[in-house]
Amino acid sequence: MAESWVELRKQQNEEATFINDERIFSLLEQGKNYSRVELEAIIGKARLAKGLSPEEVAALIQLEDKELLDKMFAAALEIKQKIYGKRLVLFAPLYLSDYCVNNCVYCGYRCSNKITRKKLTMEEIREEVMALEELGHKRLMLDMGEDPKRTPIEYVLEAMKTIYETTKDNGAIRRINVQIAATTIEEYRLLKEAGIGTYILFQETFHRETYAKMHPSGPKRDYDWHTTAMDRAMKGGIDDVGMGVLFGLYDYHYEVVALMLGINHLEERFGVGPHTLSFPRMREAEGVDLETFPYLVNDDQFKKIVAVLRLAVPYTGLIISTREEPNYRDEIIDLGISQMSAGSCVGIGGYKQQLEDVKKGIKTKEQGDAQFEVADHRTPDQIIRRICESGYIPSYCTACYRKGRTGDRFMPLAKSGEIQNVCQPNAILTFKEYLIDYASPETKQVGEMTIRNHLNEIKNEQIRKITEDRLIQIEKGERDLYF
Repeated sequence: MAESWVELRKQQNEEATFINDERIFSLLEQGKNYSRVELEAIIGKARLAKGLSPEEVAALIQLEDKELLDKMFAAALEIKQKIYGKRLVLFAPLYLSDYCVNNCVYCGYRCSNKITRKKLTMEEIREEVMALEELGHKRLMLDMGEDPKRTPIEYVLEAMKTIYETTKDNGAIRRINVQIAATTIEEYRLLKEAGIGTYILFQETFHRETYAKMHPSGPKRDYDWHTTAMDRAMKGGIDDVGMGVLFGLYDYHYEVVALMLGINHLEERFGVGPHTLSFPRMREAEGVDLETFPYLVNDDQFKKIVAVLRLAVPYTGLIISTREEPNYRDEIIDLGISQMSAGSCVGIGGYKQQLEDVKKGIKTKEQGDAQFEVADHRTPDQIIRRICESGYIPSYCTACYRKGRTGDRFMPLAKSGEIQNVCQPNAILTFKEYLIDYASPETKQVGEMTIRNHLNEIKNEQIRKITEDRLIQIEKGERDLYF
């Protein structure tokens, strides 16, 4: 089996020629020469929600003028609301194993770290999933270190089957996104058959020289194999993929332009860009000293990154994680974020304990085996209440995946903004389920008001009437109603 996997890897490995240093640095140099009038014109063009070119992105990512930045931030919010409305999709990561054969410099799971390793059994996965369901979650992102012997694809597939089969009262996981190491077309096909939602893989850094420094040993050291993983995933039938950069490893100007080239590559080759983009920033972890990373991104730079990418790829979901502080997360939402994790445990296991702590009204302690340091320790209920107070509506919707609105069937709806015709009512319906089944009295009160306000956002009278009727059905005990 190992030999055949190695042979497949040799056969399927391609060179990531779409990431070209000379072109990226040339674009950045050209971007410095744009006039104020030209920059304002780019922002104006972006407001049409048709996207931007790498040349235009290279210019905007170097903006330092406060007035122009404010215009760009306002445009980012306008675009987000035009396509996604005031919805925020919630999810939770579930870490299955911290065994890893890679020695990534930035990661708490690196194989040289002398930590106590653990892999969840299927029974432990069931317990974690029931806790997650009781916390209100409907969609998960599976994550783990790379260890082909201890956590082969068969383990991932069995875990997915276990998760989909595990229910607690009205709770059920309706979508599993998977973040595992770059693999073969054949294994991506198996993930597709098992019911994967989105396949997620972060590039960490697109800069080859830096990538080599950050990955001194292990299979992840192969830049081309890692960087072309999305090509193989799409060849394996997974048309929903999620990309991201770990900001802080190399110059963020370079990374954003390189990310655009990666996005364009997928669109040109497969006709479909990424379903999501994620924005993890470097954080403290076991064996990680931030003082040794010269390219750390500050809060102002991070805001610019999020806003530029919202302007550049308006149809793509933008994800913010619990790496960010609570108040700062709330600020970033207004720059185009459409998805966020809530109540995350980034060690192996932990949700069962979190649920017990929530019931006791005490703060959950930081896990000692975490992959990185979490900054937002609020419970899902606290985050949901804050979302409502900010004028947004939380959504646990998974309808597009289950209705087949993915890949080239999703993108036209997203690019035209028509996706709101189903997303808005689905957000309301899934949030109503949460309020009845899991919300605290305080959250239920503000949540019911939020639903009343957001019903008015449904422009189609017939769809609004059907949504109102389905809300009554949910109050009577029905679940999982969607458009």
